[in-house]
Amino acid sequence: METTSWRTVALTAVAPVVWGTTYLTTEELLPPDRPLFSATVRALPAGLLLLAWCRRLPRGDWWWKAAVLGLCNIGIFFPLLFLAAYRLPGGLAATLQATLPLAVMALAYAALGERASGRGVAAAVVGLAGVALLVLGSPGGVDLLGLAAGAASVVVAATGFVLVKRWRAPVDMLTLTSWQLLAGGLLLAPVALLVEGAPPAIDAPAAIGYLWLGGVGTVVAYALWFRGLTRMPAGGVALIGLLNPVVGTALGALVAGEVFGLPQAVGVALVLGGVLAGQRRRGAARRTAPPDRTPARAPGCTPALNRS
Repeated sequence: METTSWRTVALTAVAPVVWGTTYLTTEELLPPDRPLFSATVRALPAGLLLLAWCRRLPRGDWWWKAAVLGLCNIGIFFPLLFLAAYRLPGGLAATLQATLPLAVMALAYAALGERASGRGVAAAVVGLAGVALLVLGSPGGVDLLGLAAGAASVVVAATGFVLVKRWRAPVDMLTLTSWQLLAGGLLLAPVALLVEGAPPAIDAPAAIGYLWLGGVGTVVAYALWFRGLTRMPAGGVALIGLLNPVVGTALGALVAGEVFGLPQAVGVALVLGGVLAGQRRRGAARRTAPPDRTPARAPGCTPALNRS
């Protein structure tokens, strides 16, 4: 079983912490009822800027692999995520993502032969219970379309995460991220125009929201997330993703006035406990597992001499 360091865990955790702001940003700053447009603006400009910076295109079978990854992690996932964020309370939308660790563990076993430990499964169940407590008393009814979108986003995300781990990219994380963002954005742009029509007017709050989601919430967060996927067990990375609903619920309580009481406090404790318990530290497992042989590279672009 793969092991990892706390530094890798901490860097990977940046992604779900930032993603936890997506729901509030969508509700408070972005144009209403434009999930496809919002997904396109989040993905395509970031992908173009990253590709211009890294200056490296896919080669060989990585053309279609990048397209598949872009479809799963961006092109399908982003619209489903925004649709859930638009139609569900922030905490409830985040709850559905709490099933992701179990879905990733199941797919990782089927596709990678990565057997989840009893400890990992137990940690995922504890985390799921914690998220359920987090959203007790969430305002608003259950929108069936939003619920379906949230559930589908879990399946798509789990597939994309496992494929990133199965297909070891021959490039750094920023380059891989640029390929996925560009592939997903190019798919989304015409669909957004056909389904939602002309782009809406962008005011100052919406511009700030899109800059935050596209810059920190996409470029930085995805580069660190994919870096974690290459260095950690897929189930362990997915468990870290449970920090997303913790942040989403906390922001909902602080900014939007959503409910936060004793059940939510217990939920936070359970989620954090599940995240920590599900990690297998390198030092603790050195006698039973081989060391992580993945080169310790920063998630930056390949040096200019190696670019094509």
